[in-house]
Amino acid sequence: MLYELSQLLDINLLGYISVRAGFAFFIAFLLTIIIMPKYLAWAISKNANQPISKYVPAHESKRHTPTMGGAIFLVATVIATLISTDLSNLYIIGGLITIIGFGLVGFQDDIGKVLAGDNLEGLTPKGKILLQSIIAAISTAILLYAGFPTEFYVPFLKTPLFDLGYLAIPFWVLVFLATTNAVNLTDGLDGLATVPSIIALFTLGAIIYVTGHAVFSQYLLVPNINGVGEVMILASALSGALLGFLWYNCYPAEVFMGDTGSLAIGGFIAYLAILGKSEVLLILIGLIFVIETVSVILQVGSFKLREKRIFKMAPIHHHFELKGWAENKIIVRFWMISFIANILALISFKFR
Repeated sequence: MLYELSQLLDINLLGYISVRAGFAFFIAFLLTIIIMPKYLAWAISKNANQPISKYVPAHESKRHTPTMGGAIFLVATVIATLISTDLSNLYIIGGLITIIGFGLVGFQDDIGKVLAGDNLEGLTPKGKILLQSIIAAISTAILLYAGFPTEFYVPFLKTPLFDLGYLAIPFWVLVFLATTNAVNLTDGLDGLATVPSIIALFTLGAIIYVTGHAVFSQYLLVPNINGVGEVMILASALSGALLGFLWYNCYPAEVFMGDTGSLAIGGFIAYLAILGKSEVLLILIGLIFVIETVSVILQVGSFKLREKRIFKMAPIHHHFELKGWAENKIIVRFWMISFIANILALISFKFR
């Protein structure tokens, strides 16, 4: 709407991506802040609470905390995006499909868990991966239809290593699956996944803004891809919505995002990384998500091969809980690691 107004009334200010990104941020933030209390009242009345795993008895006090709060910040994000962006942009359409699609997969999983009152219910692992793969394939198809380049870049090099060609399809789907499930694994403590997600969105939003800007991309020696800069507005909207969600999700949490939120966030972070040609750099941008995922892989692998555990419990945030660390201390320290890693990721742009 704001973009159409800028064209119709010749308002140059509203034509700037940065200005509309600011509007999207605050619209999404305010919508989340306003709607969430109404959702909490409804969720409490319907007992839409987070089922607690029997393997994490320390979290028993969280049993009556409402879940699926991710649905609220996703709705706020979509509304803010519809108001602020150029909806004829195919990259925006792909981003919206990514967020909504992965959110719906998570919502179906959450509903199954809530209705059964069991954290192990919901979608089966194979069913979840299948649905995620379908959404990832659709998002990938939109990118290819939009003529998105398939060259593969790595940090510190100004030219691509090679052209993936049709191999981009399975590679991008893998990026989607890895990232969305990594964020999902991280979402285990109050606000633990929320702040690293906001930080990653700001970093990736800046990267795709530069990628879509003819002058900045030339100066920083990154590929210039026409049209992708508009997606910064969607990233800004989700950041604002997540900040509003953090008001209720910070320790002690009044609401959890559930798979509805975590899968959508992970899917969209993957989408941004692909748009910014930063699939490899995503390892640093999403370092906390990587650490959490690797801890699970190592734990499972060690137990199957040696019948011994490396950590007291995985994902690794539970390991520190069992070591006696206060939950808030774990959360803030993980936030700090995420912030430092993203600063390093942004610095790497000057070394090309």
